[in-house]
Amino acid sequence: MTPDHFTPVPLDKAYRLLNHGPTVLVSAAHAGQRNVMAAAWACVLDFAPPKVTVVLDKATHTRELVEASGLLALQLPTVAQAAMTVGVGTDSAKTTPDKLARHGVEWFEAPGHPHIPLVQGCAAWLVCRVIPEPHNQQAYDLFIGEVVAAWADERVFRHGHWEFDTAPDALRTLHYVAGGQFYATGASVTV
Repeated sequence: MTPDHFTPVPLDKAYRLLNHGPTVLVSAAHAGQRNVMAAAWACVLDFAPPKVTVVLDKATHTRELVEASGLLALQLPTVAQAAMTVGVGTDSAKTTPDKLARHGVEWFEAPGHPHIPLVQGCAAWLVCRVIPEPHNQQAYDLFIGEVVAAWADERVFRHGHWEFDTAPDALRTLHYVAGGQFYATGASVTV
């Protein structure tokens, strides 16, 4: 017997059932150029060494910089950065050259990692070395990165755990659904 409220979902919308993990900002730099884009399709792949995956469309300038440099940074934007996240995810640096200034992107460099620009104000930052997988990159736009450094805002992530319940609401991470709609990380449930 099927449960109550068991409703079919059209296959072209099925990805949305899983697509509410944290939205990330992907940044990269090469030959004096830098850029950042939003990506909803990123996830953990492995623990030791830590690896992540992210989908980067062929049409993006950020992907060009990632492929040229072999580095990318994943950052977790916060509720306070929702408008900026939509802006850098919607506008392309190829057609909107002033995209970064238009959306108020502020950069910094982490100690020991001067070749990768990081976005100010995020909840967490991961610098990754791309593990080349040409078939996956061309066929599926799927990039694998080995995390070589990571940081978090100590107000929201301490001692290896998210602490959203005690952090300011503006520091909650964003979870993209579709059409400019996000959810913010909610209340903790401990079992």
